Amino acid sequence: MMFPIFQSSDAMLAVILCMVALAFWVQKFKVFKMVGPALIIIIAGIILVNLKIVTGSCELYGVIQTYCIPISVSLYLLNVDFKKIMKMSKQPLMSIASAIFCVSLVAVIFGVIFAGKIDEGWKVAGMFVGTYTGGSSNLTAIATGLNASASTIAAANAADYVIGMPTLVLMFAAPTLMKNSKKFQKFWPYSFTEAELEGNGDHQELMGSEEWSIKDIAILLAISTTIVSVSTMLSQYFSADFASAGRILLISTFSILVAQIPAVRKVKGAMNLGLFFGMMFLAVVGFSVDIRGFLGSAFTITLFCFCVIAGSLILHLVITRLLKIRYEYVLLGIVGAIADGTTAALVASGAKWKSLISIGLLMGIIGGVCGNYVGIAVAYIVRMIVGG
Repeated sequence: MMFPIFQSSDAMLAVILCMVALAFWVQKFKVFKMVGPALIIIIAGIILVNLKIVTGSCELYGVIQTYCIPISVSLYLLNVDFKKIMKMSKQPLMSIASAIFCVSLVAVIFGVIFAGKIDEGWKVAGMFVGTYTGGSSNLTAIATGLNASASTIAAANAADYVIGMPTLVLMFAAPTLMKNSKKFQKFWPYSFTEAELEGNGDHQELMGSEEWSIKDIAILLAISTTIVSVSTMLSQYFSADFASAGRILLISTFSILVAQIPAVRKVKGAMNLGLFFGMMFLAVVGFSVDIRGFLGSAFTITLFCFCVIAGSLILHLVITRLLKIRYEYVLLGIVGAIADGTTAALVASGAKWKSLISIGLLMGIIGGVCGNYVGIAVAYIVRMIVGG
């Protein structure tokens, strides 16, 4: 038998699509749901390529790297509704702003410390800002904009899982811990009443079924590919050093502007379709990783990740306590930043904060909107300080 077993573009497309389908299918099992589809696909890719089952080099990979992430970024942002965001009260906006600020500042500080100890350390700083202001999709988008290597992307995703998952478990437990702790209630007396959290019963259904048609897919792909095409053309006017990052920022900006058209936001399936394209790219990331180099850099990146998430959490708590923000908003703000709006809404739902479910979703959307901008900015700030 000739190794690698799968080498041609058509064979590798079949392998990638099977990996993506399997990663989504196993989400019905608790253990795989905790890991998430992104890390499952990356690990599967690393195993397959290092066992010589699939090839580490294929013409198809370049096509996927060129198109999948830009299209994914655009699709993710086609749901942004500034009118809803502007209607939010002051405290949740202050909370998510604090979370974004804290992650950015702490990432710069520790980015300067770790940049010399990690390959592409300044890029990792920006990637961590992305993932902790808008979730893993922002990490991947920023990595693409900064032209990060596959091994760096894989190690950053692994570190995010090792540190981020226990943090999220703590976040889901936090509402009960805070409610039942008299010491915490005395230290942080700012909160909602039970009646306020219950709301008036008109909160939206969380994680409800979503139906979308081939017409929706066609419209979404037409919009997103047009935005990517225009952004790519305009990015050619940037300097060669900034063109890739500028392209991601242009795609983000145009997608957000187009999303303000009500008819665009009514088209269903943008988030799901964006996730699908993102997963295809992560399969290619896994195929591009040499396991020896990956394991060698993983520990230092994981330590860097821990410093960013722990430092930003502490600073966020200090700032929001000084601002006397209700602790429900404080928690949803950091969850919306570290994970995404859906996770923040799940925390609110699990805590029976029914009136805050939609606010949690919006806070996550704000983090996602800001993530690409602040992440790329932080990366270049760290590079400017340490050189590279």
